[in-house]
Amino acid sequence: MPLVYGVFLWCTTRHRHQTDYNYNYNYNYNYNYNYNYNYNYNYNYNYNYNYNDFPMNIDAISHLQTQVLWASFAVSIAFGWVSQRSHFCTMGAFSDIVNMGDWTRMRMWALAVGVAILGFYGLAFFELINPSDSIHANGRVIWLSALVGGAMFGFGMVLASGCGSKTLLRIGAGSLKSLVVFVFMGLFAFMTLRGITAVARTYSVDLVNFQMDTALLPHWLASQLGAQANTVGLLSALVVGGGLVLWALKGEGFIRSGSLFGGLGVGACIVAIWWVSGHLGFVPEHPETLEATYLVTNSASMESLTFTAPLAYVINWLIYFSDVSNVLSLGVVSVFGVVSGGAMYAWHSKTFRWDGFSSTQDTALHMAGGALMGVGGVTAMGCTIGQGLSGLSTLSLTSLFAVAGITCGALGGFKFQMWLLMRD
Repeated sequence: MPLVYGVFLWCTTRHRHQTDYNYNYNYNYNYNYNYNYNYNYNYNYNYNYNYNDFPMNIDAISHLQTQVLWASFAVSIAFGWVSQRSHFCTMGAFSDIVNMGDWTRMRMWALAVGVAILGFYGLAFFELINPSDSIHANGRVIWLSALVGGAMFGFGMVLASGCGSKTLLRIGAGSLKSLVVFVFMGLFAFMTLRGITAVARTYSVDLVNFQMDTALLPHWLASQLGAQANTVGLLSALVVGGGLVLWALKGEGFIRSGSLFGGLGVGACIVAIWWVSGHLGFVPEHPETLEATYLVTNSASMESLTFTAPLAYVINWLIYFSDVSNVLSLGVVSVFGVVSGGAMYAWHSKTFRWDGFSSTQDTALHMAGGALMGVGGVTAMGCTIGQGLSGLSTLSLTSLFAVAGITCGALGGFKFQMWLLMRD
C-alpha cells in the first residue's frame, strides 16, 4: 500500500511539473490613421435646347399651318397688288417686243427673275431653306414634257390674253372673260393631273427623260467639283441673278417707267413664299408620319408661287368643300390672294370695270387658250410664274426647258393672231 501511494504521488508530481506554462504576452499595437479627404465637385451644366429638334404635337402643327396659310395669303395679295400696279405680265412683255420693239416689260421680268435667284440662294447660303427639297430639284429631267407643255402654255396664253396670274388679276378687276378662262384652265389642269390627259401625258412625253443627281445646276456643278453646294449656289446667283439685274437696270428709262417697282416687288414676293414654305412651314418630324415635311403644300415639298395646278385645286376645294379631308393649301390661298390683290388695286385706282366677250370667235379663242394652258402648264410642271419665276429662281434645268418652250409657243401664238387678223 505505501508502495502504491508512492508511485501515484510520483506520477502526479511529474505531470504537474510538465504542465507549468510561462505565458509572456507583449502586445504593442500602434495604429496611425491619417484620413485626408479632398472632395472638389465642379458641376457645369450647359443645356442648349433647340426646340426644332423636338417633335411637335398636333395642336402645334395646326397652329403652324394657320400661320403658313395666312402668310402665303398676305404675300399673294402683295404679289397681286404689285403686278396690277406695274402691269407685270410675261405675255405682255413678249407682245411689246414683237409688236413695238419695246423691251421695258421684258427687263422688268428679268429684274424679277434676278431678284428671285439672288434671294433663293441667299436664303440657302444662310441655311434658312434647303434647295434640295424644292419641287424643282427632282433629278428626273422631263425635258420633252417641259418643252411640249411649255409650248402649249405659251400658245394658249396668247389666245387667252394672258397667263394664269394675269387671268387672276383680271378677274379681280372685273373681267368675265378671264373667269371663263379660269374655269377652262382649272378643269383641263385637273384632267392633266388625274384624268384622261394625265394618262396621255404619263405614257407619252413623260417617258422621255434623263437622270441627274439634281436638276439644280449649281448643286450639280458643286457635286462635279466636290465643292460646297450652298457656296456654289450663291456664286452662281451672283453671276446669273446679278447679271439679269444689271441688264434690266441699264435699260433706257427703265427706272423712270415704274418698272423698277414691279421687278423688285414681284421678285421679292417669290423669295418671300420660298421662306414661308421652306422655313416657316418646315417640320423636322411630323407627329403622325414621324418624317420631315413641308406643311400645306400639295407636293409635300418646298414650293413657291405657281398658277396652273392651283387653279385645279381651287375647283376641287370648292366642289368638295364639305369633305373634312379637303383642306386649304398654299396654292389655293395664293389664288385667292392674287385675285384679292388685283381687286384691291383696281378699286383703289378706280379701274374696276366689268368686261365680257366681243364675239363668238373671241369666246372660242379664250376657251381654247384656257384649255391649252391647263394641259400645258401641268405637263411642263409650271407656268410663266411657276417655271418662269419660281423655277428659274432655283436655276433648275427643267425650268430652262419649260421657259424655252413657253417662248416658242408664245411666238407661235402671235403669228397665229396675225394670221387671223390678215384673214379677217
